[in-house]
Amino acid sequence: MPDWRSEIERQLAALKIDPVRRNDVIEELVQHFESLFEDLISDGATPEEASRMLLEELRESELLEAELRRVECEEIGEDTTLSRKGRRLAAVWQDLRFAIRMLRKHIGFTMVAVVTLALGIGATTAIFSVLYAVLFEPMPYPKPDQLVMVWSTVGTDRNVTSAADYLEWKRRNTVFQNLAAWNGGGKFNLATIDRPEQVTGGAYTAGLFNMVGYPFASGRDFLPEECRPGNDRVVIISNKLWKQQFGADPELVGKQVRMNGEPYTVVGILAPGLTDRHPNQLSVPLVFTPELINHDFHWLLVMGRLKDGVSLEQAQSEMHGIAMQLAEEHPETNANSDVAVQLLHNNFMPDATRRNLWLLLAVVGCLLLIACVNIANLLLSRGASREKEVAIRAAIGASKSRLVGQFLIESVVLAFAGGVLGLIAGRAIIAGILAILPPDLLPSEADIRISLPVFLFAVGSTMLAGLLFGSAPAWQATRLSLNAVMKQGGRTGGSEARRGLRRTLVVVEFGLALTLLTAGGMALRSFWNLTRIDLGIRSDHVLTFTLPVAPGRLRGREQISNYYRQLLERLQTVPGIESAAVTTGMPIRGAGFGLGFNVSGRPAPPPSEQPGAGFEMVTPDYFRTFGISILSGRGFTEQDDAGNQRVAIVSASLARRYFPDEDPLTQRIKIPELIPGTAKLGPPVEWQIVGVVNNVANLDGSREDFPEVYVPFWQSPWPGLSVALRTSGETAGLIDRIAEAVNSVDPDVPVAGVKTMDQQIHDILANDRFAMVLYAGFAILALLLAGVGIYGVMAFGVAQRTHEFGVRMALGASRGTVLGLVLKEGSALACVGLLVGLAGSYAVGRVMEGTLYQVGRIDGVVLLGISAVLVSSALLACFFPAHRASRVDPIEALRYE
Repeated sequence: MPDWRSEIERQLAALKIDPVRRNDVIEELVQHFESLFEDLISDGATPEEASRMLLEELRESELLEAELRRVECEEIGEDTTLSRKGRRLAAVWQDLRFAIRMLRKHIGFTMVAVVTLALGIGATTAIFSVLYAVLFEPMPYPKPDQLVMVWSTVGTDRNVTSAADYLEWKRRNTVFQNLAAWNGGGKFNLATIDRPEQVTGGAYTAGLFNMVGYPFASGRDFLPEECRPGNDRVVIISNKLWKQQFGADPELVGKQVRMNGEPYTVVGILAPGLTDRHPNQLSVPLVFTPELINHDFHWLLVMGRLKDGVSLEQAQSEMHGIAMQLAEEHPETNANSDVAVQLLHNNFMPDATRRNLWLLLAVVGCLLLIACVNIANLLLSRGASREKEVAIRAAIGASKSRLVGQFLIESVVLAFAGGVLGLIAGRAIIAGILAILPPDLLPSEADIRISLPVFLFAVGSTMLAGLLFGSAPAWQATRLSLNAVMKQGGRTGGSEARRGLRRTLVVVEFGLALTLLTAGGMALRSFWNLTRIDLGIRSDHVLTFTLPVAPGRLRGREQISNYYRQLLERLQTVPGIESAAVTTGMPIRGAGFGLGFNVSGRPAPPPSEQPGAGFEMVTPDYFRTFGISILSGRGFTEQDDAGNQRVAIVSASLARRYFPDEDPLTQRIKIPELIPGTAKLGPPVEWQIVGVVNNVANLDGSREDFPEVYVPFWQSPWPGLSVALRTSGETAGLIDRIAEAVNSVDPDVPVAGVKTMDQQIHDILANDRFAMVLYAGFAILALLLAGVGIYGVMAFGVAQRTHEFGVRMALGASRGTVLGLVLKEGSALACVGLLVGLAGSYAVGRVMEGTLYQVGRIDGVVLLGISAVLVSSALLACFFPAHRASRVDPIEALRYE
């Protein structure tokens, strides 16, 4: 038997322990090691083997120091007035120091675990920052819970409001401090040094900015008298526009600028920040002329601020009563109308966007769980090499709670490091999201950043993650037997329970990975489907732009027609232009107008059942310019003008739906006439169908196959249009010549929004592309983590089974057999994980179904593809450990400890 006393004295000499205490420790350890030596001998070990194993464990001075310092802390507490809480804190402090030293000692393991956790924490923090900024953070206005939107409704559908309804609401209500209206999204031609610039803006009633709480850098809000005809040549501009177009002129307020060919006086400049992110960069007064004040033309957005103490329910009740009064007074326009009062917060956010945000948070939550599972497996594998350490600590006197606490503290320290790096990664991911975020996808009030609530969420997620991945090795530490550990010799980590837990974690990891890959695969499939749609047009060599003609610039149908005839003549003289057309809408973006129609000769249905269609006014070369095929009949000609019969061309979907057994070219449809410069629809007018054209896909909005009606622009002119040009070559060199042609007709009208048709398609798909990039990015990260996870488990398993493989090969097993054995085990774990992940995939499919294009709840192609990718990644991850196992030298393996 070795001389345990001298060996222990040598190990304790550097610890500077109190001599009395040192003698007690020596006696205690000598008794323990003598007992362990006898147990090992009785279990079949030789005296030399037993001595060697126990001496190796005794020389783990870090272990002895940690336990002895812990005992000293307890004894100091017992010998002094130190409280039990103080003794506990002292013990935690010792555990913390020991944990940091152990993690520093195994720096490779620590770095892998920290980076893995940082990826999960960073992604989760970034997406939560978006979710919190959009859905939960209060709007940056004074008393934001008082701000509401007031909508006209028909049934469950909400609608913008007529001017007469708004004025009556404002006059009759008693629940609002103020009720304001605006008409946003207009285009203004702002004069600059070179040529007019198009700026997006809106028209607002007096006091709206003050009501909401927009701060002014200088100047003021609109006055009531400035919202009257003749007094409305004033403008408020954003801070961003003030800097970009006016060089941050400090004396700009009170000066005049030229817009739409008229002088406007700047009365206010908004403060920097929130309004700079808003699409509208300038504001003019909203003026109600007599022809605009009616109950049948709905065109206004209405916002109000509730009085102090007034609830949303009270406001809804009173406004419902006002709506009923208006319905009695104006039954021809308001019979089926009601009012909805809704909180402003996220009032314009589509349900699909809201669902996607929650789903993205669930996705990154799964990613964080995968990271936790990976780290848990790493800790279990590392814990296998610490079995002897844990067993001796238990022998020295450490309780189970003490051992669990030590492992949890190590995990929390690891989590803290991962959390710090995760916050840095989160900021980088947020920057990346903002860089590719499509404009107008999220509310302009959303300030995406790592705010205090987001920081607290990250801290909570980090601590929870630490407890999650630390619980597995902590639980395993309480189930070790010192005698069993010593009997294993050097082949630690071989317990079936430990291997079973690691395999279970791999199965869970692959199940989560399948869920994430399903989300990414479905988003990718949806985007692929959108890019494969038959658009019904030729998008190559088509250049588009808009002409924001100022309101009132063109009056009457004859003046409108003459202006655009001159414009088309000038454009067609530009070298490189094959054809030119003007239109009220843009293909693939939906129709310019949506109107109800009736078929001549058929009984008129009730208004609620009247069919609807997109309504476009186009010039004769429209179909040629966009390459839209005429399926039957003819296109428009220059003779289809105001002096000839009104004619129309319909889409194939309209012809198929409403004339399934008739020749559409023999039919007429009645559509209300659009009167330029007014807010009213004229009486229904008959249009003879003379042609049927191929359907044009609608990539915007609902993306449904919506019927369309095209009429000649010369028979129904409209002032504000888009222009399309088919070119014979590259479009880059044409833009300046096009601008010269437009300015030769009217120097106050800019060429705005110049884009190729391919760019239009790219912009329309921006939201879908953004979702695809996020889902696919997180799915790929999950795949990498899952692959690393199964590689780690298989590599460690192979290392622990080296002796077994040596025996197999010594008994005649081929290298191919050993290789297949390892690959079979890895692929089996992956396949079981796939089966487990089917439930998560189904849940993801249910949530995403309504936000994707032509992708079912369970998409067989997606599931098959991602299953193949996962199994392939598992086999690849298993191959390297399997190959190493097959190269084992049987003689060396039989000696392996």
